[in-house]
Amino acid sequence: MQFVLNGKPTTLSANPAARLIDVLREECLLTGVKEGCGEGECGACTVLIDGEPVCSCIIPAGQVEGTEVVTIEGLGGNHPLQHLFMNEVGAQCGICTPGMIMAAMKLGDAPTLDDIKTALAGNLCRCTGYSAIYRAVLKWKGMPEPDTAGEMSVME
Repeated sequence: MQFVLNGKPTTLSANPAARLIDVLREECLLTGVKEGCGEGECGACTVLIDGEPVCSCIIPAGQVEGTEVVTIEGLGGNHPLQHLFMNEVGAQCGICTPGMIMAAMKLGDAPTLDDIKTALAGNLCRCTGYSAIYRAVLKWKGMPEPDTAGEMSVME
């Protein structure tokens, strides 16, 4: 199986029926890809395949033949959104964080709060309550925070 992984041509002899998450974590040693549910429900294992966010726990490894796969490690560890997640306390336990960040990569230049909520709808977080995550993404995109005075539910 040949594909581009985090910008590098990669050849693996993995079982094409193996889950992509297992191949990435066990054979490629990319442990930033987290498994939350193993059923494509939580988004913790989100990676980009040809620029599209997908849950790697439900993708057979054989489906990445000839594609470009990007994991959280492919962002280089110094991506501005990673820093903003930390600065805004959008990361607590850290299980959802790589998937959230990878799902956000698909956002355009000037997303609204609703655009961000939609882009991250497939990514579950049990720690932060989402406000800090939305704030981090808004700041990354240079967008103002919505005026939430008296309306805490706007960011939730």
